[in-house]
Parts: sequence; C-alpha cells; structure tokens
Amino acid sequence: MRVTKLRPPCALLQESAQGDVIRQTRSSAEPASGRISINFDNTVEAYRSKKNWELLRSLLVFKLCSLDFLIMDLSRKFLGQKLFEKLMKMTFYGQFVAGEDQESIKPLIQKNQAFGVGSVLDYSVEEDLTQEEAEKKEMESCVSEAENISALGIDQREKKFKAHRQFGDRRGGVISARTYFYADEAKCDQHMDTFIKCIKASGGASVDGFSAIKMTALGRPQFLLQFSEVLVKWKRFFKFLAAQQGKDDVDILEQKLELEHLQESLTQMGVGAKADIKNWFTGEKLGLSGTIDLLDWNSLINDRTKISNLLLVPNVETGHLEPLLSRFTDEEEKQMKRMLQRLDVLAKHALENGVRLMVDAEQTYFQPAISRLTLEMQRLYNQEKPIIFNTYQCYLKEAYDNVSVDVELSRREGWFFGAKLVRGAYMYQERSRAAEIGYEDPINPDYEATNRMYHKCLEYILLEIEHNRKANVMVASHNEDTVKFTLEKMNEMGLRPSENKVYFGQLLGMCDQISFPLGQAGFPVYKYVPYGPVNEVIPYLSRRAQENRGFMKGSQRERALLGQELKRRLFKGQLLYQPV
Repeated sequence: MRVTKLRPPCALLQESAQGDVIRQTRSSAEPASGRISINFDNTVEAYRSKKNWELLRSLLVFKLCSLDFLIMDLSRKFLGQKLFEKLMKMTFYGQFVAGEDQESIKPLIQKNQAFGVGSVLDYSVEEDLTQEEAEKKEMESCVSEAENISALGIDQREKKFKAHRQFGDRRGGVISARTYFYADEAKCDQHMDTFIKCIKASGGASVDGFSAIKMTALGRPQFLLQFSEVLVKWKRFFKFLAAQQGKDDVDILEQKLELEHLQESLTQMGVGAKADIKNWFTGEKLGLSGTIDLLDWNSLINDRTKISNLLLVPNVETGHLEPLLSRFTDEEEKQMKRMLQRLDVLAKHALENGVRLMVDAEQTYFQPAISRLTLEMQRLYNQEKPIIFNTYQCYLKEAYDNVSVDVELSRREGWFFGAKLVRGAYMYQERSRAAEIGYEDPINPDYEATNRMYHKCLEYILLEIEHNRKANVMVASHNEDTVKFTLEKMNEMGLRPSENKVYFGQLLGMCDQISFPLGQAGFPVYKYVPYGPVNEVIPYLSRRAQENRGFMKGSQRERALLGQELKRRLFKGQLLYQPV
C-alpha cells in the first residue's frame, strides 16, 4: 500500500514512475546455517576471472603507481601520441578503463558479470584545462551579474558560498573524482547527451546496472552555490527557532516545533501578519511533522513562478525574508530551470532503461543543493523501486544528520531510499579552502573519526533495511574492514544477499580480492567502470595513478595476493590459465 503524500514533489518533476523492481540475476550461495563468511585471502576466487598476463599487468601498474614519479608524464613527452596510446592500453588504461566507447566495453562488462560482478558505467572524459583556464571558467560561471554590479549582493553572501579565484580550479587536491567546468548551455546539453548514452549502454550491457552522473555537468554552478546557501541558512533559521522553544540540545529529528508557537514567534519577529504566516505553513509549505520545512523543502520548482523567488533567506536580526541577491537576469532564471530539466530527462531515461542512477557527491559549497535536488528526484522516481541514489560523504561532520533526516523523510512518505556511502574525495581541498577563506572545517578531525562516521551511517541504514525493506545502500569502499563490518551486521540482522538491498562497490582495476569473492558468493557487487578515448581520459588515469601511489605505499596487500596467485599457478603448471 502506498503512503499518501502530504506534499507533492517539485512541480518540474511531476510524472510518476511505474515498473517492476529491478532484480539481480546472480544466484546466491547462502549456507544452510544462514551466516555468510567471505575469505578475502582466497586468491583462487579473487582472480578466477583473470588471465596470467592480466595479473602481471596489475603487478606492474601497481608497482609503477608506488613510485614518486609518473611514467605517464614522461612517456607522453618522449614516445609520441601513437606509441603513448599503445603503452597506455598495455598498462594504466588497460588496468583502470574498460574501453573507448559503448561497444568496446561490452566484453569486459559481460565477463565480469559472468563472475558475479556488475557495473556502474562512468564516461570519464574531461577537458584538459590549464589552471588559469579552469579558474577563469569557474569565476565566470559562479558569480552572478548581480554580484558583479552590486556591492549589496556581495555583502549578503557568506564566504563559503562565494567563488574564490585561488580555489577556482576544483581539481586541486582531488584524486578520485571527475571535475566539470561550465562553458555554456550547449556544452551542458552535450554532457546530458553523453549521460543518456551511458545510461543506454548500461541498460544494454547489463540487466542490473548503474550509471553515474555529476550535477555540475548539467548547468551553471552559480545556482548550486546560491541554492546551497539558501538551504544552509534555512536550516540555521530552524535551529534558531528550535532554541527559542528550548529544543536546541536534542537530536535534529526530535526538533519538532509546535506550529502555534512557531506562528507566534514569527509574528513577533515581524516576518508578517499571523494570518499570512498561517497560510505560509499550510499545504505545500507545511512540514510533515508540523515544523518549518527543513526535512522537505517543497515547491522547489514551480512552473508558474520565478525560481529566484525561492532564493529567499531569513534574516534573524531583522526578522524578515530577504532575497539572497538583489536581482537575477532572465537568462540566469532560464539557466537554473534548464539544469533541473536536464536532471529530469536523465531520470526518465534511467527508468525507461531499467538502470539505477547515482548522483555523485561534490564539494560542500555545492552539496546541499545537489542533495536537495536528488531528494526531489527520489520522491518522484523511487515510488516503486530504487532508481535514484544519493551519495553521502562520511568524512563530513554532518554526514549522520544528513543520512538520518533523509531516511526519515523516505519512511514518512513511503518511497524507496537509495544511498551510496563513500568516505569522500575532496578532503584536502575542503580543509585548505576552509582555513584560507575562514569558515569552519566541515571534515572530521581524522581518518578514524571518518571510519566511525561511515560505520554509524551504514548501521543506521542497515537497521532501516531490517525494519523496512524499502531502504537500499551501496557500500562503496576499498576498506576490507568496512566490508567485513557490513557482512557481520547483515548476518546479525538476517539480511540476505539475495534480497538485493545491500550492494558493494569498488573501482575497476582495484581490490579484486574484495569484489570477486563477494560476487561469487551471491552478493550484489559492482565495479565503477570508466570508459572513453585513451587521450581524453588521461586526467582520470593520472588521478588513479596518484591515488594508487598513496594506496600502494601504505599497503602491500594487493600486490602480495597477486604475486601469491601467480606463484600458485606456476607451481600448478597453469602457465596458459584460461578463466572458466
């Protein structure tokens, strides 16, 4: 039975999603005892799908990644383009990238699927911009016309949510995430078309695939900055009102303001007449628990009004709602709406092709808006099955609050919650930006704190799955302890792999000793599969090499397991080993 909605999702996204639940086709080898144990030291299972030359390539690439210089930088200069591309296909490209286009990646996807591992397709082409070019594009796309001509507009903005040239190149300090810079609306349409092709390729190559998108590829990031600031200020306003009612020391989900008291407070603040405020908190503007609209910011898009009218923020000092900026141009209005329309188009294509859509997380000054827009898509498209997945960065101090609030909203409204949990890709950049510009560091103090946060968020979602089978989570982690923690909790809660509620994810070319044993034991596990022309994925490959440089210096485990399996095959006389 579907739960009746007290409030509709945003008006732009008003088509309901219908269809059967996507199901995995892999069989589950669940023991009669009901408990499942995976041996991540079993190299036979881990590398069953790999030929000997593939194991040798992995050893070579991981060894090169551990060095303090990058062979890609040197070989590109001295070999010339053709020889360089051949070398890449034999080494880094062959290890970390599936192929050049939708057709060429199918053999690898199908082979992995035969060994129990699905795919999250990701077209990994990026512009090869200089730092100066990246900074110029960022400043042009993140600063509105009002900020350029009005000192008032600048003064009202918080430092965190303003563009700063020294951090304009968002690639700095980021080693495991693609970066898009806004050029124009036509370029955003191209990105949307690329994502559509990726969705169709995922649907055509796999019966249970995912596809990944980034919100900054779909429109001018100015809107994400501005809307993020609005959401943060409204949340801060909610906490101010909660403090007035003596509820500031309780958990965020327990801060349920009494509507009558709330109306009185706002009237006293001079926000408006009591009758007007009462209308403000009815219908679409009424929170599910009678609170100000923080769990579910409604009327996000309304075809009948200007989007800029939604960018109003409460001024606690004056007691009035004020526009974030003094004015918006008609073109800025159109750019904001186009971004949301592109997102809607992608969600519809995902639904039509039986593909689940993962919205990647980005920097904290964009993320509140990205999460809010993704949530609106979930409210619309996750009615019958989990189609849209939001990404939660567990290195953030507020990660648990974000997860628990969104789970609660899905529970109240009755749609399928979908989450991907990651530790996060922007830590060094976020810390540096906060310190330099002067706002609170949003990142947990150390790696152990991030691990605790990851496990806390994960356990909360697993408990929700245990009590309400509508929640779904992808454990996107290369950390073996986290995977073991997940398996133990699943055993304790009686969550079976065959229910397809808990997924695991790792990057292509890394941690096969985790992915393949899980897949062959019947767990839904996926590789994040990049693809694209050799020369155009070099930025991605450079970061992958850097990531592995740190990874390999800290741990020799994967190389040791690869060497162990090669020796085993040599002693067994399996020099021409063929995957079966």
